[in-house]
Amino acid sequence: MVTGAARGIGAAVARRLTAEGARVLVADVDEAGAREVADGLAGALAVRCDIADQASVDAAVARAAEAFGGLDVLVNNAFAPVERDRERFEDEPDTGWERQLHVTLMGAVRCARAALPLLAAAGGRGAVVTVGSVNAEMDFGGHAYSAAKAALGSLTRTLAGDAARRGVRVNQVNPGTIATSSWSGREDELAVLAERVYPLGRVGTPEDVAAAVAFLASRDAAWITGTTLRVDGGVLAVNTHFGEVLGH
Repeated sequence: MVTGAARGIGAAVARRLTAEGARVLVADVDEAGAREVADGLAGALAVRCDIADQASVDAAVARAAEAFGGLDVLVNNAFAPVERDRERFEDEPDTGWERQLHVTLMGAVRCARAALPLLAAAGGRGAVVTVGSVNAEMDFGGHAYSAAKAALGSLTRTLAGDAARRGVRVNQVNPGTIATSSWSGREDELAVLAERVYPLGRVGTPEDVAAAVAFLASRDAAWITGTTLRVDGGVLAVNTHFGEVLGH
């Protein structure tokens, strides 16, 4: 089950997992978009899922169990859109914070809560992979979004401890800038980021993240849990501007 799978990273994850032989529940609040993705994938099924609503999440998980006979992997990818920060922090209203915590953080909680009984029954194959962000580890703007993504990292660690007793692994990927449709019309900005910020000389693709998700979901990662894997082109490890100032 992949949430937020109608486009971008979620759609790429659905494609990658299908290519690896999985049957995928393509879940998104945009049911038409989810259906469009699923229609192009063998063995995939689309379902409307609003992660802000526990009943909607429960219904989606039940649909996976009905269609596939169980559930081995949950990919928590859906999140609330990033809102631009106010010029002064003290002018930010509660609404943006509440939305990020209600959707981005609690959405993952709702999905894990609904999926864990099935994942625990998956014969040791059960895995949760959550898509976080480098915003959880460094200031890239987006106060509320960054805080919610940071909370997902804590959830990954605490849930890993709880779920391990039931044979379920819980991990996370933290992507850097990924060229998705949200950057449409801002390609010039992406080019500057690629040249000036990212040590590997490019921004990421949804497929970069999907590859990491597929690994953490697979048996190749059978002894990995509670881990956050950066998929960030080195942006958190290398201070490119510092090197430029020193002439390196």
